[in-house]
Amino acid sequence: MTVKSKPGKSTEKEQVFNAFRRWGYLQANLDPLGFLALELHPELELTGKAADEARSYYCGTLASEFMHIPDPERRRWVQERIESEPPEESLPEPFYVLERLVRSDVLEQVIHTRYLGAKRFSLEGVTALIPLLDELLTTASDHEAEQAVVAMSHRGRRNVMAHILGKDSVDIFAGFEDVDPRAVMGGGDVKYHVGATGNYATRKGGVVRIHMVSNPSHLEAVDPVALGRARAKQDRMGEDVWQYVVPIVLHGDAAFAGQGVWHETLNLSELPGYHVGGAVHIIVNNQIGYTTRPKDLYNTRFASDAAKRSPIPIFHVNAEDPDSVVRAARLAMDYRYRFWSDVVVDLIGFRRHGHSEVDDPTITQPLLYKKIKDHPQVWQIYAERIQADAVPVVEKVRAEYEEGQRRAQELETAPLLRTMPTYWDSFAGGPYKPKYEVDSGVPREELESLAEKLTAYPEDFNIHPKIKKLLEQRAKMGRGEQAVDYGFAEALAFASLLVGHTPVRFSGQDSRRGTFNHRHAVLIDTETEAEYVPLKNLSEEQAKFQIYDSPLSEEAVLGFEYGYSRDYPDALVLWEAQFGDFFNTAQSIVDQFIAAGEDKWGLLSGLVMLLPHGYEGQGPEHSSARIERFLQLAGEDNIQVCQPSNAAQYFHLLRRQALRAWRKPLIVFTPKSMLRHPDACSPLEEFSRERFCTVIPDRAVEQAERILVCTGKIGHELRRERKRLGDTTTAIVFLEQLYPFPEEHLERELNRHAHAREIVWVQEEPGNMGAYAYVDPRIYRISNGRPVRSIKRSASGSPATGSAKAHQIEQKTLISLAFHSHRR
Repeated sequence: MTVKSKPGKSTEKEQVFNAFRRWGYLQANLDPLGFLALELHPELELTGKAADEARSYYCGTLASEFMHIPDPERRRWVQERIESEPPEESLPEPFYVLERLVRSDVLEQVIHTRYLGAKRFSLEGVTALIPLLDELLTTASDHEAEQAVVAMSHRGRRNVMAHILGKDSVDIFAGFEDVDPRAVMGGGDVKYHVGATGNYATRKGGVVRIHMVSNPSHLEAVDPVALGRARAKQDRMGEDVWQYVVPIVLHGDAAFAGQGVWHETLNLSELPGYHVGGAVHIIVNNQIGYTTRPKDLYNTRFASDAAKRSPIPIFHVNAEDPDSVVRAARLAMDYRYRFWSDVVVDLIGFRRHGHSEVDDPTITQPLLYKKIKDHPQVWQIYAERIQADAVPVVEKVRAEYEEGQRRAQELETAPLLRTMPTYWDSFAGGPYKPKYEVDSGVPREELESLAEKLTAYPEDFNIHPKIKKLLEQRAKMGRGEQAVDYGFAEALAFASLLVGHTPVRFSGQDSRRGTFNHRHAVLIDTETEAEYVPLKNLSEEQAKFQIYDSPLSEEAVLGFEYGYSRDYPDALVLWEAQFGDFFNTAQSIVDQFIAAGEDKWGLLSGLVMLLPHGYEGQGPEHSSARIERFLQLAGEDNIQVCQPSNAAQYFHLLRRQALRAWRKPLIVFTPKSMLRHPDACSPLEEFSRERFCTVIPDRAVEQAERILVCTGKIGHELRRERKRLGDTTTAIVFLEQLYPFPEEHLERELNRHAHAREIVWVQEEPGNMGAYAYVDPRIYRISNGRPVRSIKRSASGSPATGSAKAHQIEQKTLISLAFHSHRR
């Protein structure tokens, strides 16, 4: 095939090169085993000097995909770097790389022989990951990086701890010895899930502090958590200081191509609320997923094709050419620092053993593993290539690791793999203790001052008429002329924290305005769409306030905010669901991190989840925040589950969360129809009282014959019905905190009505949902022998009806039964 140059167009050589820039990766030598068939793209059927030169750049053991990037400057940068030889002094000495490879492979072999049959998720077949990470961190250090947040699943995790985080081999082998099991009875996690911290000394003398994030078997769930942690670390340092903290995320090829949370996370990369200056993503590509072949894992040529939805480069590299691997690492990190963008390195190798070393892969891939069986180690291949005698290094390293294994057998306590940052020194976890309580009230004069600032805006700001009216109403609330609703109570809580130097970060779908048109944290000029944020204009010394409308994602965004809370414990970090039930698409983040993180890994979080909840005839997904799920996850004081029934309670709850040293995730079931309802509004003086009440007593009834115990919206409906009936013998008690269960406070209130003949739990939710199964035995325990009954909807497979009329019938019946069922 020949290419003719056209007047005014690119030269013949340029046309040839453009063909290889676009399609050269399809003919690159990327598979160490030769199973990845080369695709003969018609545009590459070129001969001649220009074609040979282009083929040498784009069809070797390092290949690149970058022509899909719309920005010409970024394409040009990659093109120029690929088409030029790297300066020799910029790359490591070959023997240095060889020693990294030997250490990685020999560690795996010692573990294999000493702990035969133990799960270790070997790195063999992709041990070039170690020099790859070495070069990434060295390059990052050259660009002023001080810290790196590393996320990865199980494969090679212990190897990376040893050779990148600098953990002593004794620490690595201690995990296989299962030292001191009684220390984690009922808790802890398997050795290939736990996180670690360490310092990496680069070959150029730099030091990078590394935080490897703990993660569950939900492979890609750790991705947004790691990026959230990186963003928090960056925010602690200042505005847009992305150079100092770099995220490095390692993926398996099967998970990268298939896990939805990764695709959600990738979408966050350039969004202002979630930007971290770019992350380096490494696909540790074994070309197999457990027992599943690539052709059954993804419908594209490469697992990395999932990343091509974003304008980022992808560098494919053969894991058995360490020199190309190192070069790919430097390209990737330099690109990140040049454009503050994500970048992908697809490290293509194989998996030497079965998925967990106890599997027999010859059952499902006999031909592949027949070839792998006789395939040499990568250090052997590389030693021959650079003509180096690696045997002395192998013997030295093996002796070192065998001594480490012997010492591990003598340990009596498990080694600590991490050191917590000093910003966690002021916070505590573990069981709840009364000493953690703090006063959350704010003096009246301060509230009035804050309210004045929260309802002001610049003179030349074109305010929307509806928002102008809202701010006028809020000004009256701030002067005590009108009861305060939920939206303004929240704004007052945030403002009081900000002027007290507590940062606030808030995200969620439509959270700036609020799904229910109640927040309006950001004002929009009707003429210019310029923004004004009253919460950012309280004082010159105030703390940072961030609020973002998130993309239509729950799992990645919730994971990001959890990660952020992990490295900013002194901030109030909140995530709001559009409707409460929507969190269920992020259930793995709740199950694996929020609820279990402390028990599994000893890691605390003060994340707040705001989940709108309440039955109002809006259908299944717009009714329930699945209270029952959180209560099933509650144990060992791991989380807090609350449903404040009025605006002042919400105010005190938010402030308590920020001001207490006890750092636990807080699940808040927030209202919808009650956001502005007079029954749920609070007088301004309520914001100056001491603290949040876990139980709200009924002072309107002194000698109750029955006690109705409830939580949330239905309590107000019960009070209205009681008033309509003229009932003076039924007490209605609000249970504001479900977990930790306020047994002492509730028992005191029940005993105050000692003559009541029965206690009734009332809830809107069906009998198999809501708090019923959780509270029933607890109320019975403190009932002093009185009957404990319940009023609830019938058990159902769906949270609520989709018919507004049916809802009204159900709700009316529910309320009526609460007052009349005992008279049957």
